[in-house]
Amino acid sequence: MRTSISKPLASGAQPDGAQARGEIEGWARALGFSAFGIAAAGPGPERQSLKEYLARGFHGDMAWMANNAARRGDPSELWPEAQSIIMLAADYTPRHPPEDILKLRERGAISVYAQGEDYHKVLKKRLKQLAGDIARHHGVEVKLFVDTAPVMEKPLAARAGLGWQGKHSNLVSRDFGSWLFLAEIFTTLDLPPDDAAKDSCGSCRACLDICPTKAFPAPYQLDARRCISYLTIEHKGHIAAEFRTAMGNRIYGCDDCLAVCPWNKFARAGAAHAFQPRAELSAPKLAALAELDDAAFRAHFSGSAIKRTGRDRFLRNVMIAIGNSGDPALADVAEARLQDGSPLVRAMAVWALAQLAPGRKFERLKTAHLPLEGDGDVAQEWRATRP
Repeated sequence: MRTSISKPLASGAQPDGAQARGEIEGWARALGFSAFGIAAAGPGPERQSLKEYLARGFHGDMAWMANNAARRGDPSELWPEAQSIIMLAADYTPRHPPEDILKLRERGAISVYAQGEDYHKVLKKRLKQLAGDIARHHGVEVKLFVDTAPVMEKPLAARAGLGWQGKHSNLVSRDFGSWLFLAEIFTTLDLPPDDAAKDSCGSCRACLDICPTKAFPAPYQLDARRCISYLTIEHKGHIAAEFRTAMGNRIYGCDDCLAVCPWNKFARAGAAHAFQPRAELSAPKLAALAELDDAAFRAHFSGSAIKRTGRDRFLRNVMIAIGNSGDPALADVAEARLQDGSPLVRAMAVWALAQLAPGRKFERLKTAHLPLEGDGDVAQEWRATRP
């Protein structure tokens, strides 16, 4: 998401850089940002890292990462006039251990960041006010970004001193652990850059070892194609059988590698930040979610980041969670989705029934539904399960 204020509302010589920095940081913290730093608007080591990442195909279906790769790896390609990048972070430290929901198998686990209002909207409102203040007060141009523009936020945040990219590839902060949203303002204002953060992971590999699908081929390397967050949110197709059991009841994202980070002990969950969880998204019942049609899905997740994933992919995930629930009573819920309009949902309903339904019932359903199934992938799911 990008907003540009291309015409400054005031003119005049730029003030002393250190003075301007302190002033802007004060404004940012008053708006609720938890961390603040400055990076120079030029290329960094992330350019080569991105090239290697894409060459290995670790980005999977995320074609947007390969699009405009030159601009993504070099901020000066995105906006040549920019002198500085103001990096900002807002914490969303959870009040309760995220892993607790994994024990409630009849309920869905939604990643902490998605349990509240869409962070894009929350941060954009703050950024627009801060960017406007900078443009008006200093007579400069600004452009603001929240996650969706071709900007490599985590490396830039590390360059600006907000934290370092941990072995799980996410940003880690000494003050907030792994619980930070990132945003940035590009500006023509020349500000003194901060020192890059020092990597403080040491010999710890907790985040690597806890990953349910072994998505880290090596420290600091993430193969998104194996990551549950990628599979449940970004991946558009069927989820490979090798990952389904490991997904458990995770229906949108995965917090395992974030939650286990030892630096989280310095994070404090408070009522002040703007990312409070919505009750209906904290531990939703799988049976209720499985009944959502498209209109109900849109209404239920209005204002949430989950809405962008779409109903069909989301119910695909719900069906897998139902299959992993171990609750035979949910077999009837899965059976009701055998005639769903989406092949993604039907296929995983077949898989869920194979995990929960007695053998005779499953064979009876297979005999009734397989001859009428017009989608090849769904038909193959019937054939591959309990032949």
